[in-house]
Amino acid sequence: MNSVRMEAISTERQNDFSKGKVSRNILNLALPMTLAQLINVLYSVVDRMYIGHIPEAATLALTGLGLTFPIISIITAFANLFGMGGAPLCSIARGKGDDERAETIMGNSFFMMVATGLVLTALFLAFKGPLLRLFGASGQTFPYADGYLTVYLCGSVFVMVGLGMNSFINSQGFGKMGMMTVLLGAVTNILLDPLFIFVLHMGVQGAALATVISQFLSAAWVFRFLTGKKAIYRLQKKAMKPNWKLVGEIVSLGMSSFCFAITNSLVQIVCNINLQQFGGDLYVGIMTVANSVREVVSMPINGLTNGAQPVIGYNYGAREYRRVRSGIRFMSVVCVVYTLAAWLVLMLFPQPFIHLFSSDPDLVGKGAQALGVYFFGYFMMAFQMAGQSTFVALGRSKQAVFFSLLRKAIIVVPLTILLPRIGGLGVIGVFLAEPVSNFVGGSACYLTMLATVWKPLRKAEEAEAVPAGRAGE
Repeated sequence: MNSVRMEAISTERQNDFSKGKVSRNILNLALPMTLAQLINVLYSVVDRMYIGHIPEAATLALTGLGLTFPIISIITAFANLFGMGGAPLCSIARGKGDDERAETIMGNSFFMMVATGLVLTALFLAFKGPLLRLFGASGQTFPYADGYLTVYLCGSVFVMVGLGMNSFINSQGFGKMGMMTVLLGAVTNILLDPLFIFVLHMGVQGAALATVISQFLSAAWVFRFLTGKKAIYRLQKKAMKPNWKLVGEIVSLGMSSFCFAITNSLVQIVCNINLQQFGGDLYVGIMTVANSVREVVSMPINGLTNGAQPVIGYNYGAREYRRVRSGIRFMSVVCVVYTLAAWLVLMLFPQPFIHLFSSDPDLVGKGAQALGVYFFGYFMMAFQMAGQSTFVALGRSKQAVFFSLLRKAIIVVPLTILLPRIGGLGVIGVFLAEPVSNFVGGSACYLTMLATVWKPLRKAEEAEAVPAGRAGE
C-alpha cells in the first residue's frame, strides 16, 4: 500500500466522529475554532478599544464609530452572500471531480465580490451623509462617523475579497492558511492602530486607514494563494466571465448568511435611532460598548457550537442517533453553564469590561446600569445558540434562518421601538429588548428543537435498539 493511500486512511480514521468520546471530538474541533473566533473578535473590536481612549473626544468618537456599524454590516453581508454561497458549491463540485465547474464557481464569486464592492463603495460614498443622519448621527458625532466611514469605504473591495474569498481557501482544505489570512489582518490592525491614532494624531481616520491596510494585506494574501501553485483550484480570468445561472445558485445558497448580517444591520439602525431620540450620543456610545462586550463574551460559545456541528452532523449521517443526542446534550450543558458564569461576572463586575473601550466616567457609570439590563438572563442565549446549531448540523437551514429572524427582526426590532415608549422606560427599554428576545426566542428555538429533533432521535434510537436486542436472544 503506497504512502498516499496510507495517509488518506489515517486522515479518514482521525475524522471518524463515530468513534471515541463525543465530547472529546467536539472539543478537538471547538478549540481551534475558538482561536479563530478570538482572532476575528480582535479584528473587529480593536478599533473600538483604541478609539474609545482618544484624549478629549473618546465618547463622541466611539459613538461615531458605532453609527457606521450598519453600513459595515451590509458590506459584510454581501461578502458572505458570495463567499458562503460559493464555497460550499465549490466543495460539492470538487467532491464530484468536476474541476472546471469548481473553478468557474470560484471565478464567478470573485467577479461578483469585486463588482459588488465597487458598486457599494460608490453608493455609500454618495449617500453616506443622509444615511448617517438617518441612523442617528448628531452634529457632534457626524464628523467622527463620516471621517471613519469615508476612509473605510475606500477599502470595501479589499474587505469583500479578504473575507469572502477566504472561504474558498478553507473549502479546499487549507484551514491553517485560511486562519493566517485573518491573523495577518488582525496583527497588522493591532500594530497600526496606535501608530496612526496616537503617534500620528490621525484619530478615527487613522483607525480606518489601519483597517483598510490590514484588509488590503489579507486580500493580497488570499489572491496570491488562490493564483499560486499550492491551491487546488486557481483564480483564472476565463472563469470570471459571469454565468448568471451559476450566480443564481451561489446567491441562493448564501442567502441565509446574508440574512443574518442584514438583520444585524437592521437591529443596529433601530437601536441607534431610538437611543439618540431618548438618550442622545452617550447612549449610542454605550450600545457600541455593549455590542463589543457581547462579541468578546460570546466568542467561546460560538467556537463550541461551530465545533459541535460537524460531529453531530457526521453521527446523524452515520445513523448513530445516541451519539447525536449525546452531542446535543454536551453542547447544551456547556453553553448554559458558560453563559450562566458569564452573566454572573458581568452582573458583578461590569466596569472592567466597559473600561476596555472607554475611560469616560459618565459612560462607565451609566454603561454599567445599561449592561446589567442588556445582559439580564444572558444564559437564555445558550438555548438559542444550541437549538440553532442543532438545526444547522442536521441540514435544517430553514429552521435555523427562521429562528434567527424571529429573534432579531420579529422580536428585537418591534420591542426596541415600543418599549422606550411604555411606562417611561426610555433608553432602558431599548436595552431591555435584548433580554426579552433571548427569553422568548431562546425558549421557542430550543423547545422546537426538542419536539422536532430530540424526540424523533430518541424514537429512532429505540427502534434500532429493538432488532439488535432480538438478534442477541
